[in-house]
Amino acid sequence: MSLRFHRFDLRLKHTFTIAHDSRDVQPSLIVELRDGPLSGFGEATSNKYYGITLDRMIDDLEGIRGLIESNEWTTAEDLWQLAHASLKDNPFAQCALDEAAHDLVAKRAGKPLYRHWNLDASQNPITDYTIGIDSVDNMVLKMQELPWPLYKIKLGTPDDLAIVQALRQHTDAVFRVDANCAWTADTAIQNALDFKALGVEFIEQPLKADDWEGMKRVVRESVLPVIADESCIVESDVERCAGYFHGINIKLTKCGGLTPARRMIDKARQLGLKVMVGCMNETSVGISAIAQLLPLLDYVDMDGTLLITNDPATGVTFDFGRVIYADENGTGANLILNS
Repeated sequence: MSLRFHRFDLRLKHTFTIAHDSRDVQPSLIVELRDGPLSGFGEATSNKYYGITLDRMIDDLEGIRGLIESNEWTTAEDLWQLAHASLKDNPFAQCALDEAAHDLVAKRAGKPLYRHWNLDASQNPITDYTIGIDSVDNMVLKMQELPWPLYKIKLGTPDDLAIVQALRQHTDAVFRVDANCAWTADTAIQNALDFKALGVEFIEQPLKADDWEGMKRVVRESVLPVIADESCIVESDVERCAGYFHGINIKLTKCGGLTPARRMIDKARQLGLKVMVGCMNETSVGISAIAQLLPLLDYVDMDGTLLITNDPATGVTFDFGRVIYADENGTGANLILNS
């Protein structure tokens, strides 16, 4: 068993702007676990908001190289538990390692990962396509560049209603909106009224992550469902979100990978919460890992590969929102460019 790292600067098709960030390039780390002729791949992108760099991920994983390469683990869940004490403050690194371990274990079993988990993919949800904050004209151009049945609209500006009204004139697609913590409770409740008439399905993270009193009011008065993102990072957050949100959005990089994500999904179901999984501008490695969870989800935002121009891997593909699995075992991802 050998641990290898591949660093990439992913070029975004358009400047990606949300309420608290804007970028043209997304650094990403792909972790490879090589075992004889088989390789498992996992991924995590860097993130300024959470203080995660590629160097920090590599340094933390190097610190447990001996544990990883020791062959003392047989399941991805075993490795996650063994590594967690060292990686508990770096869930992004743990995510990349965990995805690689799941990919490798399923390849050893000779099955796609979702089948290794005995999941039925016949009713998978479709993915949305994200439109970042920009001028209305440019946001319209982005939609026209990729006609899609479901758009996720990034908001958090003084003109949010006008933006959605303008975009609605150019498509009949379903909208989701993501405020990235930018609104007040009053704004969220009023926007929900206005957006419902404009074909919006739900609102993601309208208030600041710690505004629980505000969210208690929003979840009670909003005419649209509200989904937690920044308020739901790790496993312990799921139970707290019950009563404050209608559902949760799980990010594999933030929670530490597929292993804790599956536990979060189970907990959400017990609490009656809807479940979504989102991406962080990953390549086909990270997106293909997300795809393995599709049979367990209500919603998914896995458009990362559609937003970049230099994907260094192959994996799942898309047909007008529908996810098509690669004809490979594991997650179906393969690296095609070496770092």
